[in-house]
Amino acid sequence: MTEQLPRMLRTDARHNRDRVLEAARALFAERGLDVTMREIARRAEVGPATLYRRFPTKQALVDEAFAEERRRCQQILEDGSADPDPWRGFCSVVERTIVLNVRNQGFVDAFLSVNPPQEAFTAYRSSQLRMFAELSGRAMEAGGLRRDFVIDDFVLVLQAVRGLSTTPPAQRTAAARRLAALAIDAFRASDANARLPRPAPLAAGMLSVAGAVPAR
Repeated sequence: MTEQLPRMLRTDARHNRDRVLEAARALFAERGLDVTMREIARRAEVGPATLYRRFPTKQALVDEAFAEERRRCQQILEDGSADPDPWRGFCSVVERTIVLNVRNQGFVDAFLSVNPPQEAFTAYRSSQLRMFAELSGRAMEAGGLRRDFVIDDFVLVLQAVRGLSTTPPAQRTAAARRLAALAIDAFRASDANARLPRPAPLAAGMLSVAGAVPAR
């Protein structure tokens, strides 16, 4: 009996932690990062004390809630970078990233935020953008990607993904795929490409560098 009690308490603690994470992921996906810890506790059906015992700060909860999303994004980039055809790899990253992120408003908010929830997230974001920049440079050299593409253009597309959060859930994936196809067509090298306006330096603060970040 004395051995069973600690085991039951550990099981109950894991159950509460899982409920909190599930509630946090759902609320972040639906409404972004503005939800409060109290709202998360209410959705998880746990008391505030239980929530803070598992996650002392909202930052800790955000980081853990997005851990799986970060792993998926990393895998998408690794798969695209490993493709022997860099343009095909580039297109795969654009489409898969948009489709994945359209389901999680909170993750997109954190990725695009001037002040992301944790320093670890800032490092992750910079790593992702630099990895994508390297792939973009290879796609450009191979002739698939237009020569005036800059990473700011991809950030611009990610900002557009935010708008899809208001789309009915049943239509969200189809809308994301359509947006991805339109973006890829705009990024494709062609003799018909018109001269683009000067890019807005959207990625500069995200990478802690000045000016627009080129693909290579």
